[in-house]
Amino acid sequence: MSPTDQKTQPSESLDVDGRPASAGERGGHTPRVGLQGFGRLLTSELLLILRRKRNVAGLVLLALVPILLAGAIKIWGNPGPRGPDFASMMSGNGLFVAVTALSVEITILLPLAIAMVAGDSIAGEANVGTLRYLLTVPVRRTRLLVVKYLAICIGALLATSLVAVVGIAIGAALFGLGPLVTLSGLPIDTVPALGRIALVVLYLTAGLCALGAIGLFLSTLTEQPIAAMVGLVLIVIMMGILGVVPQLDFLHPWFITDHWSAYADLLREPMELSNIRTGLLLDAGYVVVFTLAAWARFTSKDITS
Repeated sequence: MSPTDQKTQPSESLDVDGRPASAGERGGHTPRVGLQGFGRLLTSELLLILRRKRNVAGLVLLALVPILLAGAIKIWGNPGPRGPDFASMMSGNGLFVAVTALSVEITILLPLAIAMVAGDSIAGEANVGTLRYLLTVPVRRTRLLVVKYLAICIGALLATSLVAVVGIAIGAALFGLGPLVTLSGLPIDTVPALGRIALVVLYLTAGLCALGAIGLFLSTLTEQPIAAMVGLVLIVIMMGILGVVPQLDFLHPWFITDHWSAYADLLREPMELSNIRTGLLLDAGYVVVFTLAAWARFTSKDITS
């Protein structure tokens, strides 16, 4: 046990609920920190995320975007050829409201939402002085880091799913649902089309999970959550800017943001999966590299707050 870990141990061991541990647990056996304890920690972390007012406000903002987009098209009509392809299709099929909202929000709003959650994951706990307390219960730092990252990924899935569900609901109410005309020009029935939108949600979630891994690493470097959040947002902005510079074509395939638009290939008939596979492999690479970097930093740092 390192000197840091010795300093964080209380005079009486506690279980994952914060209650005094039994003699067997104090002797090195921690049966409560199994799957049940892991699930309890994850549930607690998700509830903590959902109870933060700024996160609730962020979810409300995400849900408002498809409502505003659909309302604007309903009131002022089709934007015509000047508008985005998906936006011009909304008035013909409400399913495109969800797709359009996702295409708009993946540029900055969804990454901003992940930056808020990821920045708070470790740095937020250190900032309010609860990180040291969390490590006084028989929970290894690795387990805590896994819980934090899983919560970020679940938050990403919740955010993208919320946008899609609200988009489908408001699209159905204003424009109705029907067979979806794919980008290849071939129609697919409504139920399979809903499945395609679900695949789009999962693909974009994977990209946000990769972004969340970067945010988790940044969160281990500081005790100021706003610094981690701003750092992650700047990374997204820089990837977006550099991604349109022709002279840097050799770097573009390594930017996770450069592959987010590949979700459109899921809306073709048949689906084109080569770009999807490339994007998922890159996402997995980012997850491995930055979660390992976060683990190396978090398991070796001194916890002073």
